[in-house]
Amino acid sequence: MIQIASTTERDRQILCCYVNRTSLLQITRISNIPNWYFERTVFPGQTLLFTAPPEAELEVHTSQLVNATLFDKILCSILQVHEGSGEII
Repeated sequence: MIQIASTTERDRQILCCYVNRTSLLQITRISNIPNWYFERTVFPGQTLLFTAPPEAELEVHTSQLVNATLFDKILCSILQVHEGSGEII
């Protein structure tokens, strides 16, 4: 699924990076931005790069068998990739 943002919305977005450092499947979601849909599955050890407004909160749900539990909420401004850093933390 491709998400198209208007030029104004795109100018406000930041590049973010999240790494699943667990041995479990995770579902990531942004739900605090009106009219915004973002949900991705992140496998163990996988790196997820995405763009989002700085005030967005990435919800991380850990999946174990048939249920998913909210694991963490992280502000996208904390996950922002800084140009020239050369390192993903």
